Amino acid sequence: MSIDLAIVIAYFVLLLILALSGKKPDQDNSESYFLSSRNLRWHSIAISTIATNIQGYQFLGMMGSAYLFGLAQANLEINAITGLWMAAFIFVPLYLKNKVVTITQFIQKKLNKTVATAYSVANILLFSTIGLGAALFWGAYAADLVFAEYLTFISEERIIRITVLIVVLGMISAFYTYYGGLSAVVRTDILQFAILVIGGAVVLFIAINKLGGWEQLYVKKAELMHMHLPSDHPQLPWTLVFGLFLLNINYWAANQTVIQRSLAARSLKDAQIGLMAGGILKYFMAVIIIIPGIALAGILEDNPLNEPDQAFPYMVTNFLPVGVRGLILCALFASLMSTIDSIFNSLSTLFSIDIYKEYINKSATDRQLIAVGRKTIIVTLITGILMGYMLLYVKFENPEQAFTHTLNELRYYINCGIVVLICTVVFMVRPSWKLALLAFVSTIPLQIIFKHFFPEMNYFVRAGWVICCAYAIIAVPTILKNGIQPSKAYLKFASKELKYFGIVLLMSMFLIHWVFH
Repeated sequence: MSIDLAIVIAYFVLLLILALSGKKPDQDNSESYFLSSRNLRWHSIAISTIATNIQGYQFLGMMGSAYLFGLAQANLEINAITGLWMAAFIFVPLYLKNKVVTITQFIQKKLNKTVATAYSVANILLFSTIGLGAALFWGAYAADLVFAEYLTFISEERIIRITVLIVVLGMISAFYTYYGGLSAVVRTDILQFAILVIGGAVVLFIAINKLGGWEQLYVKKAELMHMHLPSDHPQLPWTLVFGLFLLNINYWAANQTVIQRSLAARSLKDAQIGLMAGGILKYFMAVIIIIPGIALAGILEDNPLNEPDQAFPYMVTNFLPVGVRGLILCALFASLMSTIDSIFNSLSTLFSIDIYKEYINKSATDRQLIAVGRKTIIVTLITGILMGYMLLYVKFENPEQAFTHTLNELRYYINCGIVVLICTVVFMVRPSWKLALLAFVSTIPLQIIFKHFFPEMNYFVRAGWVICCAYAIIAVPTILKNGIQPSKAYLKFASKELKYFGIVLLMSMFLIHWVFH
């Protein structure tokens, strides 16, 4: 235990040293604080983007789902490549061409201030509540679930331990984000991603070793080695691919938390290489998150777990030696902090640029914008902690609830509208801002209608239908009136090599779907 605790302490010391050792942001240059002076290179973009994406629930929920349903769970990881591809070659070139700090500014240039503000407010509300709260909750909950015996020094009461973890980890992440802006976030994300990868790889190879080798995945659990489940499967039907494709536009191309690294790229080439490299990293993340769950199903085929979410805790408790467990605990903390520091940074950017400068103080100096951004971090730390505690209470009151899916459904009430809005801005010729706003808002009642009349419909599939129906509100009259642009007008490649790299990456994803169908 002492070795594991020493590893965790060393991790936090190294994290803070790394966060605070870089060049302090220029207090008279908001781009220095919010966008790291637009000087990020491709490897920083790739690592920080994927580190932001990985959360504690993936080790618990996704690995548990893989234990039950196998490779079908990998759809949520591998299909992200389509979102990364679209972000790299369709959306990011437009953002960089317009030199925007937030996606809101891009929407305002293409439509108007009213629609842009609706987008910004929706994101601020979503990030500061469910976004922050869920990340804090899942990271702290996962850490306590796996390492409760190490954390009893905090309290014997589980709810108190998790609450303390939520507060402490939130405060640490807020501290270095407050101090160093995006530069500190990216520096720490690199360390956190390294810990994530090492910890995940250790669990993967120990699980495969316990199973008896890679070939045993097919010998013992061949039925789990398929990515496509029947269309009537309640959790992961193959038809979810369509809705997932559309939702990936929101997450990878229109999400300020994720796209902020690309906005801070040194060049379009760096942004595109970084996002494509991120696609390769998603393959690796799929392996270290999904395969151990399938391996454990083979290991325990004669004595299965009662709760699939216990898959990751079971492996850590029964398979890993002292010392390695401390590394895995660091990986869980890293998965939490790499997400919430990015959310803090994006919230401070959105509120300072979109709300404060646009509505409160139009003549705000860069120094004032940074000061407001830092105050935003403090305020949203409080809202995030409160929401994290509320989610903890809900989870404890309803332990059997499929909590990951519940949170996803809540997010999609907003995310579907964002997909409609960003696609309107990018793909439509001179769209009406009133119709665009109507389409954006309509996704909420459409969600309610579809859920009422088709209660058994998988929520990914439902999201796909909602997006298509809402998009038709703006797309049909706009196309009839103004026509469409040629498809080549939407694509921008920094080089021919990158074009071919992107095509090969897309083809590799389709190949994997074919091989493991």
